[in-house]
Amino acid sequence: MPVLNEERHLRSSVKHILQQEYDGELEVVIALGPSEDRTDEIAAELVAEDSRVHTVPNPSGRTPAALNAAIKASRHPVVVRVDGHGMLSPGYIATAVRLMSETGAANVGGIMHAEGETDWERAVAAAMTSKIGVGNAAFHTGGQAGEAETVYLGVFRREVLEQQGGYNEEFIRAQDWELNFRIRGSGGLVWFSPELKVEYRPRPSVRALAKQYRNYGRWRHVVARYHPGSINLRYLAPPAAVCAIAVGTGAGLAGLPLGFVVPGGYLAAVVLGSLPAGKGLPLKSRAWIPVALTTMHMSWGWGFLTSPRKLARKVIASRREPVPATTDATT
Repeated sequence: MPVLNEERHLRSSVKHILQQEYDGELEVVIALGPSEDRTDEIAAELVAEDSRVHTVPNPSGRTPAALNAAIKASRHPVVVRVDGHGMLSPGYIATAVRLMSETGAANVGGIMHAEGETDWERAVAAAMTSKIGVGNAAFHTGGQAGEAETVYLGVFRREVLEQQGGYNEEFIRAQDWELNFRIRGSGGLVWFSPELKVEYRPRPSVRALAKQYRNYGRWRHVVARYHPGSINLRYLAPPAAVCAIAVGTGAGLAGLPLGFVVPGGYLAAVVLGSLPAGKGLPLKSRAWIPVALTTMHMSWGWGFLTSPRKLARKVIASRREPVPATTDATT
């Protein structure tokens, strides 16, 4: 578990792991970044309460570095990634191990089931699980089990992580997508199943959501530069929308009224698309959905367009420190 400023959800997240019914050993390794809240204190309490919980330092605060540190400190041949604001559903680990055995997959994962606790968070959750918000990404919207480009979080065969040298620490964001791209490139199978579900807590404010999606866009562009041919039309839609809206707005302000058709059409589509997404939610949450959708689209697109080339340097594979091997037969 890579954690940073997770005092709000850490205890619950770890509880959902320790309560898993699994016929084998479990250990929880929490990689602690330089938090500014009570995360470290809560982690220390969890360690004192249960011998299966351990911590390792992650002074950089970077997610891929935290993941590699936690994997290195772990002992078992199956590695389950969990975030500090993710809640594993009952039977998650047992189901993942079964699917791994049935399919021969190198990595299996399922649905990022966003659930909010405030009106704003519920709106973001609705946006993140709608096709108008995230396109046809199965790990957001659901779908049939099968081979996938990437999955949410992931349950890995340890030997695969060893073969790949772990997560690429150049990728502060999009490290999952980048790792899964390498796994698939080496012949490994990445498998999606709707049987696997992790509750996810959305960002608590417009500003935090905008920062999150701007970083997603920036780092997805880095992946595209790092691995030519890895991009597809779904990832190009947000930057294309940002460009079209900017051009249309500029044309309208320059005296060409038809230019306003583009931003107006986008806003109309977002408002109409938010109606089915908000079904069953309180009125305040439904009112926030167009704001959440626009924030996600525009921030992702802007991040993609402005992603600087210096964000990540290509790393020679032989210079990466490999994840140590293990002979332990438990999970």
